[in-house]
Amino acid sequence: MPEILKGSLGPEQQFKKYLSEGKFMIQKSKSLNKFFFHPRVAFPGSGERDLEWLEASGNGVVHSTTCNRRLPEKGGDFNLSLITLDEGPRMMARVEGIDPDKVEIGQKVKARISSLKGEPAIIFDVL
Repeated sequence: MPEILKGSLGPEQQFKKYLSEGKFMIQKSKSLNKFFFHPRVAFPGSGERDLEWLEASGNGVVHSTTCNRRLPEKGGDFNLSLITLDEGPRMMARVEGIDPDKVEIGQKVKARISSLKGEPAIIFDVL
């Protein structure tokens, strides 16, 4: 196990713990002054390990979007989008509160913590 993880939660577990506490946290490299997402032990590409967790604004813009079709008895259609957060990184998430096939590239969205399949998750709503 990498030295950075000894005696602590891994990045994915820490992210989920923050969500369960009602906080949407993302990581940032102090030396590079850049945010990134998905949680990791090192900054992608450079390997920097001077990471800190900071609360995300929750604001973003739809970068790409698709409507996933499902039978009504399987839960019905849902949206899946790539969201560019105001802090810079992109994350994949659902956009709700609007018909799944009406989400458009460029729409401003706001994150909220919800639950998917019994796990805390980030969901976005159109502003």
